[in-house]
Amino acid sequence: MKTVLIEKLRRIVGGANVLSEGDLAAWEQDWRKRSRGKALAVVRPGSTAQVAEVVKACAAADTTIVPQGGNTGLAVGSIPDESGTQVVLSLQRMNAVREVDAANLTMTVEAGCVLQSLQETAEKAGFLFPLSLAAEGSCTIGGNLATNAGGTQVLRYGNARELCLGLEVVTPQGGIWEGTSGLRKDNTGYDLRDLMIGSEGTLGIITAATLKLYPLPAARLTAWAAVPTMEQAVELLGLAHRRLGAGLTGFEVMGRFALSLVARHFPALRVPFIEDDGVPYCVLLENSDNESEEHARARFEALLETAFESGCVSDAVVAENLTQAHQLWHVRESIPLAQAEEGLNIKHDISIPVSRIPAFVAETDALLEREMPGVRLVNFGHLGDGNLHYNVQAPAGAPNGDFLRDHEERINDLVYEAVRRFGGSFSAEHGVGSLKVETLEAHKSPVALEMMRAIKRGLDPQNLLNPGRVIRS
Repeated sequence: MKTVLIEKLRRIVGGANVLSEGDLAAWEQDWRKRSRGKALAVVRPGSTAQVAEVVKACAAADTTIVPQGGNTGLAVGSIPDESGTQVVLSLQRMNAVREVDAANLTMTVEAGCVLQSLQETAEKAGFLFPLSLAAEGSCTIGGNLATNAGGTQVLRYGNARELCLGLEVVTPQGGIWEGTSGLRKDNTGYDLRDLMIGSEGTLGIITAATLKLYPLPAARLTAWAAVPTMEQAVELLGLAHRRLGAGLTGFEVMGRFALSLVARHFPALRVPFIEDDGVPYCVLLENSDNESEEHARARFEALLETAFESGCVSDAVVAENLTQAHQLWHVRESIPLAQAEEGLNIKHDISIPVSRIPAFVAETDALLEREMPGVRLVNFGHLGDGNLHYNVQAPAGAPNGDFLRDHEERINDLVYEAVRRFGGSFSAEHGVGSLKVETLEAHKSPVALEMMRAIKRGLDPQNLLNPGRVIRS
């Protein structure tokens, strides 16, 4: 039966695009290299029609499908299980930009387009596509939408959901829903677009999307500020909102230990204020201006002057050009890579109401240090929208593998219970995947869980797409 299915898949997409032998690690291993499955085959369709035919063939053979984009997810949601019976459906060949509609401020693209290439295509056409995250050089827009990706500009432009006007989707039955009209107003029943976005490939396979574009800003300035406490980082955020308004497009916070890992593992990068032991946190701010660089710089400098006077900033540097700005952002984006170089770690992608973040950090830091003496806290993230990457590194010198084996479950319980107490979410932008299915069941209300299960049963009664991800069927 397996041989029959593989031959049928080869007839649909071509023999070179069905991989069942050799090294398939690029499709079978998750980005963090903590999990690896085994695929029956990796299938690489080149069109939406081929995706639909692949789905029909797998449904007829009762073979489940794992949709995959760039495989850069952090919740183990896009690799096969270990059974060797699942088909990985890779959308990377579907990477065409179908249309840029300047008057409508939209671009329609296929799911396999790499995010960075979309940013560059938009810029060449004179527009901004603002979704930006560390994996943008390899993640794909289909995966971004399937996980409702966030990134560094959610503060101004919203998550991937807010940047999408329409989708093309292949259903679990092999039907094609064409919904890429690009309308900003279409009040005709249930919003199927929003249902698919964030569903992590469990309800349908996104094959194309119509995305919002924005005018390119006349100027974009970046500053790096030292702040004495997390409370004063939040104070600076409020001040920036009042002074810059919609011009505030980025506001990232970084703890000292997180930055010290960058300085240690990437010594070629210059980390501002890292030599000053009196700087516990730094903030990276971005100001986009539609008038001119002079106007942007004047507003930025006035903001920082007020921040110095109020005491919420102790030192700051403003990038003089784009090269310096990119260098500052590169430091911020290198934190996850530096943490990986330090060794295996326990990641938490959490969101907390911004006003409660200082109390959460103080209480949870103290709790973890009391329960697990010597743990090192890698705290950084998108303070502007309340999303922290609150990660835990083993004590210095401790074997990372042993630490994870002995303490990961307990640390997760402590952190997620603290998140619950502070009215937050255990997954802000990384999704649920297979890694957090049990956590979802423990923290989501029974009513919400049953609604999710009902949607899954209704749309995918065969449980064909990404089974065991997000919710148990």
